[in-house]
Amino acid sequence: QVQLLESGGGLVQAGGSLRLTCAASGRDFELSAMGWFRQAPGKERQFVAAIGASSPVGFYSESTEGRFSISRDNVKNTVYLQMNSLKPDDTGTYFCAAQLDGIVTETAHQYQYWGQGTQVTVSS
Repeated sequence: QVQLLESGGGLVQAGGSLRLTCAASGRDFELSAMGWFRQAPGKERQFVAAIGASSPVGFYSESTEGRFSISRDNVKNTVYLQMNSLKPDDTGTYFCAAQLDGIVTETAHQYQYWGQGTQVTVSS
């Protein structure tokens, strides 16, 4: 079992920044790929960013490339999402997810564990 707990969401004006944190507990965090997804009301869950088990290289959606940065600390069992130049379209609930096979993927159903989410609201 893996438990994921997101934090760091909030209300921010357009152009501002937020840093989300995902604290993981349970087995094999250091072997897992980790992803961030978001979901706006009435819309499907959308890929935001992902990172491999031991590589510092992040992968991003077209809409977040260049503005968001994903990183991880395998000693602290934590994944971060630094979000800069936020836009109203970035508003949604942000979820952290774990892929225990170490597969870096944009596909939500390939992640086995999910957190409860943290709300991000960007005002114009």
